[in-house]
Amino acid sequence: MTDDPATAPGVQTVLGRIVPGELGWTLPHEHTAIALWHIANRWDYWELRRDEPLIVEELGRFSAAGGSAVVDLTTPGVGRDPEWLAGISRATGLHVVMGSGWYRDAYYPVEALIDRRSVDDLADEIVRDATIGVGKTGIRAGIIGEIGTDKPWLSAREERVHRAAARAARRTGLAITTHAVQSTVGLDQLTVFEEEGADLSRVVIGHADSNPSPAYHRAIVERGATVEFDFLGMSFTPLERHGEGRIVESICELLSGGFGRQILLSQDVCHDSQLTRYGGNGYVYLAETFLPRLRTAGVGDDEIRTITIDNPRRLLTIG
Repeated sequence: MTDDPATAPGVQTVLGRIVPGELGWTLPHEHTAIALWHIANRWDYWELRRDEPLIVEELGRFSAAGGSAVVDLTTPGVGRDPEWLAGISRATGLHVVMGSGWYRDAYYPVEALIDRRSVDDLADEIVRDATIGVGKTGIRAGIIGEIGTDKPWLSAREERVHRAAARAARRTGLAITTHAVQSTVGLDQLTVFEEEGADLSRVVIGHADSNPSPAYHRAIVERGATVEFDFLGMSFTPLERHGEGRIVESICELLSGGFGRQILLSQDVCHDSQLTRYGGNGYVYLAETFLPRLRTAGVGDDEIRTITIDNPRRLLTIG
């Protein structure tokens, strides 16, 4: 890790660097507060409100189920707040890892000047987040993302962000995690990262369950990247409510093909209605529903440990 004086391998959390062995069961794609409704003509009132007692209570359920860590991928423009995350970590006892970069085209903050700065300048900002800290907080990012695409293709501005992320990843050793929905756009994201010389074994293509195609999932892992099923427990669309059987089958196929080290699972809590307080599944859907379904399908405890502990630990370890 060329820009950080620390040389021992570690995981960067919002409360400081920890040894990788401290990281247990990890949710690799979540939010603890995020606002998407402020963009004109997009998802009115889509928000996970900053209600600390409630979020602490909800995350407490995950901790009680054996949870160890949460990766919060809220980026600038949709509510990233390092000090909020530090407070949540202290209140829950969970390790919290913060993301860096910019979400997707419609949500780029005006002040980021995505299309007016050089790609290297954008990369420099991500590197600062990882090596110095965000602003004056001194709180460092531990992963790049979630960065993504608004549609089934990369816009010109999104391509610039992806190239900046790849360059920053090369300089810092951080993994990259993406937003790629309802299409095969994750493969296009991988192409950009590959062109920039990024290590695809440290790239996570997110929301793969929104495109329930085993061929797509296999194409991601065959290129060396990690495939992430992180809409688990969502119920906003018929596909989310009724399509998990196909995801279980795809995971079993990947495991049979020897790709167990390239699978991640999460729930992408990003709306108040997903919390258990309001009738949702909260942060415990994996523990209470999905992992038991995998076991019923024949997935063993060692394989589940690989997916829920070993894989996120490896990807989040830097240095």
